[in-house]
Amino acid sequence: MLEAARQELGRDPDSSLGGIAEAAGVARRTVYGHFNGRAALVAGLVADAAQSLRQAIEVPRLPAPDAVMALAHFVLAVWPVGDRYRMLLRLAPQDLGAERVAEVLAPARDTAASIIARGQREGSFQVSVAPAALARALEGYLLGLLECVNVGTWADDGTGAATAALIAMGVDGDRAATCVRGLGRHEGDGA
Repeated sequence: MLEAARQELGRDPDSSLGGIAEAAGVARRTVYGHFNGRAALVAGLVADAAQSLRQAIEVPRLPAPDAVMALAHFVLAVWPVGDRYRMLLRLAPQDLGAERVAEVLAPARDTAASIIARGQREGSFQVSVAPAALARALEGYLLGLLECVNVGTWADDGTGAATAALIAMGVDGDRAATCVRGLGRHEGDGA
């Protein structure tokens, strides 16, 4: 049911529970048996997205040699989750509230702030903004790129987002693109 809801709400953010039930191939009462309304269904999607985000962040990786590589890895890891659940950008704020959205994004915010602090210590990232604030700005930037995907003005597999994130942190554009391209080759080799 959650998969049908994700697809239907992605197609039409105003989809009814009846439409979602039809898309799932179940009776409307079956949906109501699991979710007592639209807000509960959206909460279920958010819980699923939160779990996927935690899993993406927790995947063991070889230690990155520097913060530039670490941030590129991070964006490449979380982008597919954001892309899969991007319909929540339109739904979650009104259906769940800012506090729940902040709770869901906290692990990613903390990870990004840690990577940014490392990059500032290494001299790779700009230092005029504190790591926590810069992590929030990066979050907004990535969410904005996901919204561009939502409205069809941009398509990306994560490489463009990772490159853009590095550039936003102050990394030279050529170095950012080379780093992300290199990661794509290594991940394709199974490294």
